[in-house]
Amino acid sequence: MMFCGTEDPFGQLGTAVLAVLPLSFLCTGRAWGAEKPLARHANLSLSFFSSSVSHSQITRLYSRFTSLDKGENGTLSREDFQRIPELAINPLGDRIINAFFPEGEDQVNFRGFMRTLAHFRPIEDNEKSKDQNGPEPLNSRSNKLHFAFRLYDLDKDDKISRDELLQVLRMMVGVNISDEQLGSIADRTIQEADQDGDSAISFAEFVKVLEKVDVEQKMSIRFLH
Repeated sequence: MMFCGTEDPFGQLGTAVLAVLPLSFLCTGRAWGAEKPLARHANLSLSFFSSSVSHSQITRLYSRFTSLDKGENGTLSREDFQRIPELAINPLGDRIINAFFPEGEDQVNFRGFMRTLAHFRPIEDNEKSKDQNGPEPLNSRSNKLHFAFRLYDLDKDDKISRDELLQVLRMMVGVNISDEQLGSIADRTIQEADQDGDSAISFAEFVKVLEKVDVEQKMSIRFLH
């Protein structure tokens, strides 16, 4: 993908990152085998999902979770994710895999697996009218954008620096664009997105430049159907 010359470089980059995010390869279109009953350790309250999600839908996802659990110990390792061909060839595969693991952890259980996938649930019509004073759902536009922002924010300091932007660009385009071109893209992107003059992009600035991107559609998967 060529980014040079675009009038909205960060919007293009943001769209490109969102385009490689869909995790449908974790959820659909595979021979997962027979459905497995929820193990006791997995049969937890998944309150971050809508109450409209049925037990049978959760059971189907649990079957898919256990199909990835090669160690059969009720958790997934990074190696389990890396065996998924689509992640292995995805330019941001390692970043997406890292999103499933809490800081300092090298295993994720079914609840943690589902919590990450919850970001990708579409917002249903009956959810839009829910109590505005309640907790913000993980699949809200804001939380979807936070998920994408964290793919750029490699050092987790709540800002995207020029170096971080360059690293993500290199992951995405490989050798298709020269270092000089990438540097030019990064400089222009920072210049156009940075509103407070700190030579970095905050989450608020990230949200601003993606305000016209249909994040709700690009970061949604109907994996419970």
